[in-house]
Amino acid sequence: MSDKSTPRTTSEPAPASGPALHPVSTAELHQVAHGEHGNPHGVLGPHPHDGGVTVRVLRPLASRVVVRWSDGSGTSGEAELAHEHEGIWAGVIALPDVPDYRVAVSYGPDEHVVDDPYRFLPTLGEMDLHLINEGRHELLWTVLGARVHRYPGALGPVTGTSFAVWAPSARAIRIKADFNSWDGREHPMRQLGTSGVWELFVPDVGAGTSYKYTILGPDGQWREKADPMARWAEKPADTASRVFESGYTWNDDVWLEARARRAPVASPMSIYEMHLGSWKKHPDGRYWSWAELAEELPAYVAGLGFTHVELMPVMQHPFGGSWGYHVTSYFAPDARFGDPDGFRLLVDRLHQAGVGVILDWVPGHFATDEWALARFDGTPLYEDPNPQRGWHKEWGSHIFNFGRREVRNFLYANALYWLEEFHADGLRVDGVASMLYLDYAREPGEWTPNIHGGHENLEAVQFLQEMNATVYKRVPGITTIAEESTSWPGVTRPTSADGLGFGFKWNMGWMHDTLDYLAREPVHRAYHHGEMTFSLVYAWSENYVLPISHDEVVHGKGSLLRKMPGDRWQQLANLRAYLGFMWAHPGKQLLFMGAELGQESEWAESRELDWWLLDHPEHRGVQALVRDLNATYVDSPALWARDHEPEGFTWIDANDAGRNVFSFVRRGGDADLVCVSNFAAVPHDDYRLGLPAAGVWDEVLNTDAETYSGSGVGNLGSVTAVEGEWSGQPAHATLVVPPLATVWLRRRH
Repeated sequence: MSDKSTPRTTSEPAPASGPALHPVSTAELHQVAHGEHGNPHGVLGPHPHDGGVTVRVLRPLASRVVVRWSDGSGTSGEAELAHEHEGIWAGVIALPDVPDYRVAVSYGPDEHVVDDPYRFLPTLGEMDLHLINEGRHELLWTVLGARVHRYPGALGPVTGTSFAVWAPSARAIRIKADFNSWDGREHPMRQLGTSGVWELFVPDVGAGTSYKYTILGPDGQWREKADPMARWAEKPADTASRVFESGYTWNDDVWLEARARRAPVASPMSIYEMHLGSWKKHPDGRYWSWAELAEELPAYVAGLGFTHVELMPVMQHPFGGSWGYHVTSYFAPDARFGDPDGFRLLVDRLHQAGVGVILDWVPGHFATDEWALARFDGTPLYEDPNPQRGWHKEWGSHIFNFGRREVRNFLYANALYWLEEFHADGLRVDGVASMLYLDYAREPGEWTPNIHGGHENLEAVQFLQEMNATVYKRVPGITTIAEESTSWPGVTRPTSADGLGFGFKWNMGWMHDTLDYLAREPVHRAYHHGEMTFSLVYAWSENYVLPISHDEVVHGKGSLLRKMPGDRWQQLANLRAYLGFMWAHPGKQLLFMGAELGQESEWAESRELDWWLLDHPEHRGVQALVRDLNATYVDSPALWARDHEPEGFTWIDANDAGRNVFSFVRRGGDADLVCVSNFAAVPHDDYRLGLPAAGVWDEVLNTDAETYSGSGVGNLGSVTAVEGEWSGQPAHATLVVPPLATVWLRRRH
């Protein structure tokens, strides 16, 4: 910081008839010239003194510097500046008040007229700084990062960019960018009081500018860092941040108005999980752009009847093989696809097609790249300084310091950013279990208990509750979904009832149990019947999503189709039967891309899906089934309106292990729906099934239908139930249950 105890100046004394130059010590000038001054605005820029205005500018390579001014009343003039110290030039404007001015800088014979960054007031107010320090600035992205501003002036309007960054332990920060030829000496930033926020408004800098911060840490080392709040980033492998100003006009008002009135838990939700970079690729392996995806993806997803897409992380990440789970720029959509407005276009088009957008979000850990968040100001700023809490052994990444309020603010403001700025309809929060437990993936002796002696991460719990409470308060109709694989109580209980406050939780137990069951040959399934029924013991302890996600079709696990036993016909039949069972089971459903094609190979981000499979009728049959499942699901409130209520489900027969059959009723709306799944390789003729009422029951879906490339075994479209109790139901019918198939029945009115 500056030392003004014994001012010394190298300035020439002003003439007796004019104002004197504001004196600054050589030591302080030296600090400014070397980028080590915490408040360069205290030296540079305009400073009223002795009836005039002293102006200092930092132009290390200039040969001549002149200030040209206008006071707004028609009076103008210029003042020659003299070189004072190591690239600092100084002079006096003979006016009592600071006028509008520009700086004419000569480098040899060439003159360049530029504006002075050091004549502008801070772009953050005292309330902003207070909220940042309290960890309560919900709109953090509106004050930090790079933001384009416009100001009027006597010499014409000024457009520029305000750069603001939180780095409380930094001794000094410079901006190096393409506008200063990546030489940060001319653009040192100022620290705003004791807030830890550093700021500089740079005139004539706009959208598209690439920049980095050069940060002097407490250890005396300079570090180049990307902006944690950058809204755009360079395309990897380049690592700079980029200035962005959105010009997008949204056209999804109808969608947002309807969403605000909707309760997700009592609405249909069929989710198509996607990795955008490998859904489709150009022949040379390039990603499709946001615009190209916007042209094709909405029609495809809506055509299959999915209500939502869930996008694996779209936040900027350097390594494509991480699938987006090692983030470096939390506020920047992936530049591999284009600019942020391109992503807005994709979301908008999906909404216009009637498809919601859920974003995969990773607040539990972050990438280790030295140019990003790690030791940002020369200290563990974003990461927990305790390696027992700050390092993720399993994933090789840093863990956020959930005990620091400014870090929690950074994260929940980031959640709001994607929901508000990009109109996302929900966030699927990755790795919640790893956040909740201090001993997650740690051996005894590698973790320290909390203040109560337990293994719960109390600070992470506080963050998750803060995040959920904040986003539900500010953005009506959205949802948050926890990837949480343990028995932590109250994941979807409201924060007002001491829950974590999520809208839904992935049902990992259902996924593991059912896939284990399906992997067995039908002849052995009778001995594992409970794996398909156990989920109904706890189905209403939380609000669940049934996930068949990307994690189940990578790393040698094989595709969903290849998990099934038997020959190719049996594999496809098992797959179709399973999807029919899944869609009818209580809970919302999520299916990873490719399963709707009957993808044979497991997923890899380096190649697109096997679209050529649709040349084969049996794979077109799987796709047609998914389309019909979704259409019938959305039109059947019994399958979703009471997902969260035990009264919305009744077993007909949960114990028919000898025939590998499961039958149950779903209730809701004005028509019950009955599901019968047969996971035996043979049909069951004359199968007596209890039903909720007598009358004609239409076969609204049969996964063994010939249109899906099944064997065509069925009931000619309907069965007739007669009075007479069976399996606890007041009526019964006799039907044919196809092999390796699921049948849905609905009573005809």
